[in-house]
Amino acid sequence: MSQHIGKLYRSAVSSFFLFLLVDVGVTGGSASKENSAVTHTAAQPSSLTTPEPWHLLVTQTPAKEKAKEGETVVLHCHFNSPRRPSLADLLVKWYKEDEKGQMDLLENNVTVLPNNSRVFLRGDLSQGDASLVILNVTTGDHGIYFCEVTLPDGKVVTGDGTKLRIRRALGLFGIEESIGTIIGVVAAGIGGVVVLIIVLTPQLRRCVLCMRQGSRQAWGAALQESLEDAKPTGGTTSDAL
Repeated sequence: MSQHIGKLYRSAVSSFFLFLLVDVGVTGGSASKENSAVTHTAAQPSSLTTPEPWHLLVTQTPAKEKAKEGETVVLHCHFNSPRRPSLADLLVKWYKEDEKGQMDLLENNVTVLPNNSRVFLRGDLSQGDASLVILNVTTGDHGIYFCEVTLPDGKVVTGDGTKLRIRRALGLFGIEESIGTIIGVVAAGIGGVVVLIIVLTPQLRRCVLCMRQGSRQAWGAALQESLEDAKPTGGTTSDAL
């Protein structure tokens, strides 16, 4: 009987200690998981950060460009940004300003002129090159050309512009001049003729007067000589008597 009671006592004590060990292990594991979760949450950075602003500089070169009719012209446009936007992130636009107003040539990286293959974009946008090419230029291409770049954040940056002038052949001795030079030469020629007329007019008048006076004197001398020849001489009359 006493042996049976002793076995029951030892079994109860073993079960009690086993329960304590299991409970302590579970509690410790939960605490470790909670501490790990807290540590992970604290180490995770916040996703609500302020985006870095764009800094873009658009440069057009040269400021003035001259070409002859029929030639190919390249209007250079380069942009520089530390963030180096990709081709899909930016939009390039070219437009021209002249006495007729503003005319869009290229928008969203594509030519907008209908049935016009003379104007197109050249260069690698990923390398900051947005240069424009104009084939077979004509006098109608006169104007100031502007390069405009739109960034992903909506910011628009425009270059200072390039003034394009087209020379054309006059067909006279192969002389090639711009329209402005032609007008200047014609105006100078007309002005020179007017000055010559003003300067020479008094002298021409004097020459005409001299000619008139000389003609009158010559006519008077001839008339007088004729009259003298017509008069009879005294010696001839006496002999006749």
